[in-house]
Parts: sequence; C-alpha cells; structure tokens
Amino acid sequence: MTPLLPPDQSAQTLIQALPYIREFSGKTIVVKYGGNAMIDEGLKRAVMTDIVLMRYVGINPILVHGGGPEVSEAMRRMGKEPAFIGGLRVTDEETMEIVEMVLAGKTNKNIVAHLNREGGKAVGLSGKDANLLVAQKDTRRGDIGFVGRITDVDPGIIHTLTAAGYIPVISSVAIGSDGESFNVNADTAAGALAAALGATKLILMTDVEGLYRDFNDKASLLSEMTTGEVDAMIASGAADKGMIPKLEACLDALDGGVERAHIIDGRRPHALLIEVFTDSGIGTMIR
Repeated sequence: MTPLLPPDQSAQTLIQALPYIREFSGKTIVVKYGGNAMIDEGLKRAVMTDIVLMRYVGINPILVHGGGPEVSEAMRRMGKEPAFIGGLRVTDEETMEIVEMVLAGKTNKNIVAHLNREGGKAVGLSGKDANLLVAQKDTRRGDIGFVGRITDVDPGIIHTLTAAGYIPVISSVAIGSDGESFNVNADTAAGALAAALGATKLILMTDVEGLYRDFNDKASLLSEMTTGEVDAMIASGAADKGMIPKLEACLDALDGGVERAHIIDGRRPHALLIEVFTDSGIGTMIR
C-alpha cells in the first residue's frame, strides 16, 4: 500500500490538482498502454488506479493497448517464430489468429478485470466492434500479411460507452472491407482514435523517459517540441527507429485536431497522474 501523506500535505496536493481537474473534466484523453507498465504488477496497478481516478473526476479516459511480447510468447508456444520487418510483425493467417486471440481476448479482458477491481466500469472492445477501426492491407514495407493501415474510424460506440460512465479498453485489431482481421500498431491506433474523438490529449506510455535530441545522451531529454521539429527529426534520421511509430501517431493526432500529445515514461509509478494533474508533467510534450 502507498504510504499516506500527512493530512495537510494531502490537502495541498488536491488543491494543486484542482485547476487541472477543472480544465479536463468532461474532456477525452486517449492513453496508449504498453511496455513495462503492462508487465510489472506494481506499475500495472498504478496505471489502473490512475485511469479509474480520471474517470471519477469527470475525465473520459480511453485506453488503447498493445501486447507484442504476449503475442510473441503465444506464437512460440504454438511452434511459430516471430518475424518483423521495419518494426512490424509479419502476420500470416495463422499469426493473425494468434494476435486476435491474445490481444482481443486474454490481454484485453485482463485489463478490463484490473480496472473493474479498482472500482472502474470498464468494457473491452477490439477495433472490429461496431466498425470502430477499419483498415486495409499495409503494403508500404512490402506484403507482410495481415498488417493493417487504418482507413476509417467510427467512434460512435466510444461515445455511447463514455456517456454511460464506462471506460473503453481497445485492442488494436481492425476489420477490413471483407470482414477480415488486421493487426494494427497500437500507437497508430491510439493516434487515429484520438483524432476521431476530438481528444484533448494523446498520451503514449513507453519504457524511456521521453524523446531525446541524442538518444545516447540522457541529458538531451526534450520536454517540449513542435510538430515541425518532430518532422525534421524524423526526416534527418535522428529519431530512434523504435520511436518513429510513436512520433507519427502524435503527428497524426495533432493534425486531426488533438491539442497536445505526450510521450511519457510508463516505468514511473502514477506517471499518468503526474502528467495530467501537475504543473511540471513528465516526458516530452508535442504541440
């Protein structure tokens, strides 16, 4: 259990959070949940309590999750060795079945159960539900199977759930025009959903402190960037390859009308509350 603060310090903390509660109450915040925060039990519980608290103070949190390591583990148990091209999983028909079974089944429902245990009312969805995420085959890196590129987002089911007080938990499996399933990068899905929902914030949880001007120099952490600076970083090759899908998701969200995008360190307990309810925030903000 987290040690309790002295009463006067607890009161001061709540008072400092009041302007942010007032600012974001009634607004939508899309959170991409992934990395070590999905594995470490203490971090997992911190994320769940953060999300539930956000809901109780009037914010509409939308949780989009990945689960790549769990998919790879399931593939190996079934005798298939994971393969990646350009950071994307090569997804043949059998692999797509495993992806959907793990992400839309086991991982999604485990997150829902954790949120409900912390006092929330969570509902699990995949992008196939109510045509939430529609995709077509992504051939930009060649034909790597059922890897999808989002072509349309229908957020109607999300609006229905949040209006009724529920927390939507979304796995990044999309539906194609012929009803087939597509594996979609979770960062990309979160960015597209944030834009379609008119979210105030997109928050991507990672296993690094944020975006560095030079990844090998930890003193070069950037607290704030503009979209133009991000474009230049990607074009110059200065952005770490693993960070590029996250940066592209942020740019897509901002181009779609989202006010701010954040890349934060999910290894830090209660990183979401620090980002949303404090003056300093953490990680890198892109505006």
